[in-house]
This record gives sequence, structure tokens and C-alpha cells, in this order.
Amino acid sequence: MERYTKEQRVFIVEQYFKNNEGLAATVRNFRTKYGRDSNLNSSTVKRLIKKFRETGSISDLKHSGRPSTSRSAQNIDAVRESLAESPGQSIRHRCQELGISRSSLQRILTKDLYLHDYKIELTQELDPSDHTQRREFVEWIMEQQQLNTDFSNKIIFSNEAHFHLDGFVNRQNCRIWGSEDPRVIVEKQMHSQRVTVWCGFWSGGVIGPYFFENASGQAITVDGARYHDMIVHFFIPKLQNINTNDMWFQQDDATCHTARETIQLLHGSFPGRVISRFGDRNWPPRSCDLTPLDFFLWGFLKSKVYANKPTTIHALKEEIKRCIKNIQPHLCRTVMEDFNKRVRMCQQSHGGHLSDIVLYHVT
Repeated sequence: MERYTKEQRVFIVEQYFKNNEGLAATVRNFRTKYGRDSNLNSSTVKRLIKKFRETGSISDLKHSGRPSTSRSAQNIDAVRESLAESPGQSIRHRCQELGISRSSLQRILTKDLYLHDYKIELTQELDPSDHTQRREFVEWIMEQQQLNTDFSNKIIFSNEAHFHLDGFVNRQNCRIWGSEDPRVIVEKQMHSQRVTVWCGFWSGGVIGPYFFENASGQAITVDGARYHDMIVHFFIPKLQNINTNDMWFQQDDATCHTARETIQLLHGSFPGRVISRFGDRNWPPRSCDLTPLDFFLWGFLKSKVYANKPTTIHALKEEIKRCIKNIQPHLCRTVMEDFNKRVRMCQQSHGGHLSDIVLYHVT
């Protein structure tokens, strides 16, 4: 309870009894007054009310030394109750709320409650025909690798992503504790301030960022004309520093990517080496688990960008630029090694999703 001030604790007790001992109403009114991002939950309210009834006080008892490390039945019950209220709460916040050391909390979660931490993974539901297309694509990749073991390092993957100013779901670090794999949907505020970023990714580094924005710096929708302009004025000039004689270019099948003029332009820069709809090799739809931007870059970047809590769009863009500049080539090569593992696993799963695959070597 150390996270809450005396004023906040008094408010919680007042609201609890004012609302006829209603837990939900107490939490709702607290979040209205102190911010909707508050971590207050029903179990915290119940513990505070229990303490108030037993001691007549809302203050924490004074502890000397380190937090309790006991895996007592009382602590186990407190952790179980806390998990039921907020399974996605961080270890750090749960330790602070319960007054239990981190190591004891970890042991209670794994050894007493037999729970596992599940990583949020971004996937799209596959259509029946997708399995065949995914299997054909990864088998083609494996065939090319037999001819040239360096083949995957010759592919430039590309895509766009939104970075919202009000934060994000960090798929790299977010864990949900439970006995079974959860199916979690995270709701976000609509129309929040954001930037739209395009990047290219290959074993030699990151190409970008390019921001889709208007003259005043506001994010704009990516359409065919704007994407074509980006290829002409940003991407192709960047290729001057890369030997593209045997390079391939990949993009997904978004309508804005596959306009006739854009495909012709890409064929001119990568003759016979375009992976896309209307390209030389089709990119399988709904395959974000196979492109390094989705299974690595965006999540990795966001974990770095939001660490410094940018408060303006300008600061957000500067953080994105800084973090991309700090990505070293050896990290990109490691990511492509993981891509090769994913290709093999996709082939073994007959084109299914790679729900059990993580990025093996990147820290």
C-alpha cells in the first residue's frame, strides 16, 4: 500500500462506505479522481478496509529491514487474490502492493500457484488457404538457402507502424500470469496523437525511419500516391549505399503498396527480385510472425522509445530516430538468424502460426 498517499487512502475508505461497501464503485470513483491509469483494484481496496477494521488505521505498519520473504499461506492467498483482480500487473508493482520480496513472489507464482508468464504475441487469424501459401513460401526460402546459404541476408523487409504518444502495449516485456494461455484483447484510446513510421530491415541494418506526415508534421494516412513518393524520394536514394545487384525487396499486400506504378518502380530497382503481390514471389498474407519488423523491430523499438516517456510528437520522433541509429548490424544479423529458425518451424508446422517461438538470442 506504500504507493498510495494518506489522502488517497482516506478517499478509498470514504468511498467504500459511502457506496454501501461497493468495491467496483470505489475503484471507479478513485480512477475518476486520480486518473484512469491507476492500478487500484478490488483486492487492494479489500486489504485496506480489512486493515482499517482491524487496526483503525490506514497507514502501513512500520517494517524494519527487507520485505517479508515468507511463502506463508497468507501471502500465497494474497497473491492468488491479487492475480484474480489484475493478471497483467507487473512484478514490481505487485511486490510493492503486497509487501512481498520479488524472489518470494516469483516462487509463489511458479512453485505454489504453478503459474506461467505468457508473452503477448501479435497474430492474425489464418484463412484456410493461408497455410498452403505460407508453406510454399518458406519452402521456397529453404530452397534458395540451399543454393546460397546467405540468401535470407539479401532480403530487405519493409512495413509501417504507428507509434502513439499515449503509450503502447509492450509485447517484448508484457507478461500475463495464468495456468493456461490467455486470449487477451487490449483496448486503446482511439484517435490519440501518433506518428506513422516506415522502415526497411535487413541483415546490414535498418533503412529509415520515414515519417508519413503533412507539412505541419501531423501523421497522415498511407495511400498509394504517398507510398510511391516515399519509394521515389526516400527509399531508392538510400539504396545508393547498398549493393542491390542480388538484393530482394519484400512488402506485404496492403493496397497502398501494390499500385501498378509502385510495382513497376520496384521491378526497375529489383528486377526479378520483388516479394509482393504482383511481384516475382508472392508474400503470404497474415504472416507478421515471419517478417522481422513485426516479430522484432517494432516491439524492440517501442520498448526503447517509451522508456524516456516522450511527451510531444517532436520528442517521440527524435526518440525513434535515436533508437534506430543505435541498432547495431550484429543485432540485425542475429534477428535474421531467428528468421531462418522461424522459416524452418513454419515448414514443420505445415504453414501454421509460430505461437511458441520467441526471439532466441536478442536481449
